[in-house]
Amino acid sequence: MKAVVYRGPRNVRVEEVPDPRIEAPTDAIVRITTTNICGSDLHMYEGRTSVAEGTILGHENMGVVQEVGPAVDRIRVGDRVSVPFNIACGTCRNCLHGWTSFCLRTNPIEGIDGAAYGYANMGPYHGGQADYLRVPYADVNLLHLPPGTEHENDFTMLSDIFPTGWHGTELAGQRPGDTVAVFGAGPIGLMAAHSALIRGAARVFVVDKEADRLALAEKIGARPVNFAEGDPVAQIMDATDGAGADCGVEAVGYQAHDPSGEEHPELVLDNLVNCVRSTGGIGVVGVYVPQDPNSPDKRGREGRIGWQYGTFFSKGQHMGTGQCPVMRYNRQLRDLIINGRANPSFLVSHELPLDEAADGYDRFDRREAGWTKVLLHPTGS
Repeated sequence: MKAVVYRGPRNVRVEEVPDPRIEAPTDAIVRITTTNICGSDLHMYEGRTSVAEGTILGHENMGVVQEVGPAVDRIRVGDRVSVPFNIACGTCRNCLHGWTSFCLRTNPIEGIDGAAYGYANMGPYHGGQADYLRVPYADVNLLHLPPGTEHENDFTMLSDIFPTGWHGTELAGQRPGDTVAVFGAGPIGLMAAHSALIRGAARVFVVDKEADRLALAEKIGARPVNFAEGDPVAQIMDATDGAGADCGVEAVGYQAHDPSGEEHPELVLDNLVNCVRSTGGIGVVGVYVPQDPNSPDKRGREGRIGWQYGTFFSKGQHMGTGQCPVMRYNRQLRDLIINGRANPSFLVSHELPLDEAADGYDRFDRREAGWTKVLLHPTGS
């Protein structure tokens, strides 16, 4: 089959690789119809992780079941499915408590709980930017979708970014009527803003500096805040008559940078601490890593980030962090899409054949105007 293979920093290639096969009785093979380039993939693409050369990338996947193992009894060949990026066993302590993103059994790397497809440190699993994908524990991990092709570009957001955006608002403790500050207008940030509005936010501020992304935020009813035009904290405080936001979502991660492009891994955390009111909540779904050897900051190389914890403490704020447990939300979000209450496909800018993945990565990584979300379609999908 064809697959997108990591060959080094800013070097991905579409190559012929062996087809996946059933390796355990609980496996399924999914024929991929749509697979997405995620902003998190860019950390690997830019050489800012320890991803192994030769890894097939891609953790945002959906398709049609091609084959199942003899122990699979809920999923059938021919089912149209969404594949959560978490790989969960379904029976360990964390999975049974709804934390499938921190499964205790699926990642053999010592000290790391939770596994994913085609991602650094998340286990030995290849990703789905390919014709086919092996899915372990298929009865646990696959979400049924209505047959056919309707809502394809909406449903493809169910594997990661829509649930992750929703998770950010959950971690922040958002309630109806809240004013919400979302930092980052990439796909996750835009999904957090979309989620906040669906959940009844009175106002949503979205902070970024890319005009095309801020335009999308405004299109869905959020208020854009361009941090290249002035201090975003001051802009939000002015707009709220000094009250600040009730809660906020961090959708940027450890490569946060100022308007000049200089990296400051603590920047967004500090901004949220300063613009969220006392006793308010902050949900962190932007990626942070235990070590970042290529960080320009000495402490950042060791995963140490000197953010304003003292102010955070004195304001009595609370913070939730970590990978999204997709299965906690994906069924409900699927039904919001089916019934017209959610349309996450609004952020799709480009749909490419799998053969053009390298060009898609390059343009998305350079933040070319208009390249907000890239979907890949394998041949014959």
